[in-house]
Amino acid sequence: MHSKFAGGIYLNGMRSSTLRWIILLATLLIALITGVQLFWLNKVYSFEHKTFNTNVVKSIRGLYEDMDIADTPANHLQDLIEHPSPDYFLFRVEGTSIPYDSLVFYLKHELNDFDVLTDALIGLYDSKKGTYIAEQYIPAAAARYDPSHNVLPVYQRDHDYVLLYFPHRNKYVLAQMNFWFISTAILFFVLISLAIILFYFYRQKFLVEVQKDFVNNFTHEFKTPLAVMKISSEVLLQDKIVNQPERLFKYANIIQHQTQHLQSQVERLLHIASTDRRELPIEKVRVPVKEIIEQAVAKIQPLVDDKEALVEIQSAEEPGYELLADRVHLELAVVNLLENALKYSTKPHVIISTGQEDGHLFISVKDNGIGIEKKYQKNLFKKFYRVPTGDVHNVKGFGLGLNFVKRIIDAHHGSIKVNSLPGIGTEFKMLFPL
Repeated sequence: MHSKFAGGIYLNGMRSSTLRWIILLATLLIALITGVQLFWLNKVYSFEHKTFNTNVVKSIRGLYEDMDIADTPANHLQDLIEHPSPDYFLFRVEGTSIPYDSLVFYLKHELNDFDVLTDALIGLYDSKKGTYIAEQYIPAAAARYDPSHNVLPVYQRDHDYVLLYFPHRNKYVLAQMNFWFISTAILFFVLISLAIILFYFYRQKFLVEVQKDFVNNFTHEFKTPLAVMKISSEVLLQDKIVNQPERLFKYANIIQHQTQHLQSQVERLLHIASTDRRELPIEKVRVPVKEIIEQAVAKIQPLVDDKEALVEIQSAEEPGYELLADRVHLELAVVNLLENALKYSTKPHVIISTGQEDGHLFISVKDNGIGIEKKYQKNLFKKFYRVPTGDVHNVKGFGLGLNFVKRIIDAHHGSIKVNSLPGIGTEFKMLFPL
């Protein structure tokens, strides 16, 4: 019915805590693996860039050895090479009278030798004229570039130099990392698959635990009434019971009461099951709210008498509130709230009131029961939820009562508020649009 008001069965915290820790650790492990992989991808990316720069510098040094274009000792060649920006390399030459075609040929050969297999644009700068006097594009099989779309930047120097520009440098570096990208993609696919499997495993585990708890509570709910009925029927089968009319009436009344209880629970289960995947079949008519409340109280009168409860009805005197609603379902909602109020109070004092609030008509059921802690209130209307109270069977119920009440209110486009203090009591206020 409720949960300590929400009726039902909730996943036992003790049984699920280990699984939650496993899920948490697995999530942290996946995050750690992902972080490490991304870190190494970044490291490899930086390494490939450094390798590219090193190979270009080696190619230029090889060019110096192939051609006499710099009057500098071999151990000082490094000083003639500059790297002004990521895609540009600049190296000094002595004069612009060098055979340019030979320079391009040897440079292309050196770049291939050192695996710099991307296209490049070469410019020969004349420091006296302050401009490039020759440009040459070296294509590559993997990349094509239109040099007319680019103007080589001029770096002001007091000497002649050759400028190397690699327009597809970054794409080339990324291409060298194909293995890492493929392995990372496979790893991420495996990790995502593992995360999905863990999620569905946890979900299935949760559903299994809910079903198991539901069966346990279902068994407990029916066990006691059936035992009482069995004992009562055995008493009624005794020959001398005919001569004891008061005793006969007592045990017949017990059987009737327990039968009604079981029938009510079965009908509730069947109703929930039949409406689980669709909207409740609402047939709205104009009904007096006070009449609905009085009928609901009359239905639970045996429970009121048994608990020696005090039930007060406080409603507007004139003209009396009416609501466009489904009479049967609205009555069931009030009955559920009243049953909960009586269940969780030692000496029940229940106040039922009606009124208007923010353009809505409300029906309030207030009790002096054990109350509900704030942290549990957000879950009260979930199916099978029960507020932890130690022994899960200390109060009968399937965890469907408040869930059903919420479905009825939603079908009427209303809302429900909960105000509760542990040890003081609880108020459920149903609000319906006027």
